[in-house]
Amino acid sequence: MLKFVIIKLLCFSSIYCFAQYYSESNLASRFKPGVMFHYSGLRPTQVEKAKKYDRLVFDITYNDWMGDVQPFKNRWSSIGLNTNLLFDIPTSKKGTVSFATGFRQSFFKTENLSAQFFADSTNNFTILSNSESNLGIKKRLLCGNSLGVPFEFRFRSKGWKHVKLHLGGVLAYRLNIYTKTIYNGSKQIEGGIYKNYDFADINRLALSTHIRLGIRNWSIYGSYGINTLFSNRSSTELRLFQLGVSVSLF
Repeated sequence: MLKFVIIKLLCFSSIYCFAQYYSESNLASRFKPGVMFHYSGLRPTQVEKAKKYDRLVFDITYNDWMGDVQPFKNRWSSIGLNTNLLFDIPTSKKGTVSFATGFRQSFFKTENLSAQFFADSTNNFTILSNSESNLGIKKRLLCGNSLGVPFEFRFRSKGWKHVKLHLGGVLAYRLNIYTKTIYNGSKQIEGGIYKNYDFADINRLALSTHIRLGIRNWSIYGSYGINTLFSNRSSTELRLFQLGVSVSLF
């Protein structure tokens, strides 16, 4: 009897926690795409309100540089991840136009065996040069983390399987940038890994623009850094750009 009561309570609570839009035809709601397709909170979705999409978005990117260096020289494993938690604010009753802002955490990694960074802590500049000697080195990486505030203007067609276009930018703060060198079987450096955080002229303020174009909860993604990675005019001019895919889970 106790098990039966517990099962009944669980079924009853699930009606409110995973409420669906109800109509006379008893069709399932198609208001929300992605993993949380049927989730609408503690109450059923109100028909008269504009639908909201793309509130939790992950951008999986290939990272490269533009500026004083030629692009597409980094390895395919130069992968990054942007985690976006956004508030979708429809500006029309039909929900075809909206504005979004929120919070972003970003991680980027570039891998290029011949790209070697030299940081001059005395004169506060950073130079990227091609290394001719890679003996004993397995990988050379440049990595970074940042926190930012994205803002987007969103356009989408009507319906569940809508086509969407996002145009926006990000104002971010770079928490750190470091190089990571991985050696082949090195006994001189503990663990065979060496990290260097000594970059005196990091441009902490990061400005970028981005675009998403896709269908439903999938889209292609592109981003371009407006300002350079290093602030000193004597440093190598590097602007981060990203190409990849975005997936919206909610």
